[in-house]
Amino acid sequence: MPSHPSERSSKPASGRAPRRGSGRVTIADVARVAGMSMHTVSRVLNAPEHVPARTVKLIHDAIAQTGYVQDLIAGGLASGRSRLVAVTVPTLGSPVFLEALQTLSLHLGRHGYQMMLTESGYDPEQEVEAVRAILGRRPDGVVMMRTVLTAVARTQLRAARIPVVEAWDWSDDPVDTLIGFSHEAAGGCVARFLAETGRRRPVAVIGDDPRAGRRLQGFTATARELGLIGAQAQTPHVLLRAPATMGAGRSGLAELLAREPAADAVVCSTDMIAMGVLLEAAALGRQVPGDLAVVGFGDQAYAAATTPALTTVRIDGSLIGEQAARAIIDRLDGRASEGMHVDVGFTLIRRQSA
Repeated sequence: MPSHPSERSSKPASGRAPRRGSGRVTIADVARVAGMSMHTVSRVLNAPEHVPARTVKLIHDAIAQTGYVQDLIAGGLASGRSRLVAVTVPTLGSPVFLEALQTLSLHLGRHGYQMMLTESGYDPEQEVEAVRAILGRRPDGVVMMRTVLTAVARTQLRAARIPVVEAWDWSDDPVDTLIGFSHEAAGGCVARFLAETGRRRPVAVIGDDPRAGRRLQGFTATARELGLIGAQAQTPHVLLRAPATMGAGRSGLAELLAREPAADAVVCSTDMIAMGVLLEAAALGRQVPGDLAVVGFGDQAYAAATTPALTTVRIDGSLIGEQAARAIIDRLDGRASEGMHVDVGFTLIRRQSA
């Protein structure tokens, strides 16, 4: 006997799924197979925590038998919620955001939200189009793995009146919630480390994205203060098109050493570039770290497995993803009324390459 006989449908259950060709499976079909009312099926779909476990199982069994898929668009129109959180990354070609994305998706899913992933690119015009496309799908919140660059995009996001999180970066004037760190400070940290370990002729192989550029600016400013380069000098560097490959890292080092043969340290804007630098250094007979110190950025899963193991800067992507999910969910559930600013910092991980 069911837990709630009063919620049984007045029609007997046939125990059969609808015939093919009879149209899309509906909630009525699920109710018929389960022997429950449509109201009970709706409650299980939308608020299962308020329904007895036996009833939930019966409904889920019927859903599995019929192949029913809930119409989330119709449900969103009725509730005013899409249950979608749009997440945009500058590029899908870089692994640097994976840890944050996985954690973000996990925490959103636990609260009934789905993540819609899009790519914004690095160009300001691309950003405007990406934001317009995202908002046109009426998400309940937006997470951007960058700070918003253009005034048009900022106006669009604020006008949407939904929670917005800018992540993996820092800004003095965020759109709403900000969860990230200072790229300039990260670059300065690497410069101090190289100075402390006796390096005096640093060069850099970096991608041409804005954040890598700011890390180079922070590195250069600190290198000037510490006397690693002249007071007005720039750090000798090669720019690679982002997201840069391992092969690009190899060619970047070869070009730099042809110009700066006395270089004793190479700063890389990603671990992928650094892997290429390590390979090219070995091919050229340069010992790491004896002849060249190599420092990456990101502390990807493979960084500890390179030969030699890569010294790099770690960003806690899981913390960024968790904090971003919490910021969105707390706002949507009414537990927070305004955005927060969280500096997650960074950690220099010293291994054998420097």
